[in-house]
Amino acid sequence: MQRVYTSRMLDHVDSGLAPPPTSTHQRILRVAKELFANRGYEHTSTSAIARTAGTSESQLMKHFGSKSGLLEAIFTEGWSAITVQARTASEALENPVSKLEAIAAAVVGHLERDPEMKVLYLLEGRRIRREGQMVALTDGFMIFVRLLDSILDDCQSRGFLDPEIPAHAARSALMGLLEGMLRDRFLAERLGFPAHFSLDKILEVHTVAMHTFLRQQTVEAHKA
Repeated sequence: MQRVYTSRMLDHVDSGLAPPPTSTHQRILRVAKELFANRGYEHTSTSAIARTAGTSESQLMKHFGSKSGLLEAIFTEGWSAITVQARTASEALENPVSKLEAIAAAVVGHLERDPEMKVLYLLEGRRIRREGQMVALTDGFMIFVRLLDSILDDCQSRGFLDPEIPAHAARSALMGLLEGMLRDRFLAERLGFPAHFSLDKILEVHTVAMHTFLRQQTVEAHKA
């Protein structure tokens, strides 16, 4: 039976957001995140970040090394928080299919509660910088990927996953679908892009797509 997602389900996903910044390190991170999200990475200077954070550019470089290092730190912190939410949402569930559904809801819920991270994830996360670094591939991001892979490996070992579809291909497809629909919805809100669907519908479509990779008779037998 297809699960129907509601905004109430998303409301009950804890945000996992960091407390207000107190140290210079955290203050720089907080300000950089705000400025990158509102002005764009390319249009935000390290001097502007330092000035707004009430510190010096030399302190910024001491903590993060460069502007790209600062953006990488933001993504590491953001993906670490998302992974905590995903683990919390899924760890009490036995069925790996239910785990994947819960993780998708946790990711969407977290990004809705952290709009700056959502902007950076959707618009900045996959860009290759002049320095040649793809900043989305941070340790935090890879920990999240390994969490998904472990669940899909469990699906495969239980015979849930279609043997013709590699687990990594299923993960890439599911993550790409979620990211693409979130980005299109964001563009609809900001620029009038034709993508008129709700957050609930994103999760419903994600579940439908996930079930195309599964051997339904095996999944239903395990539920029985």
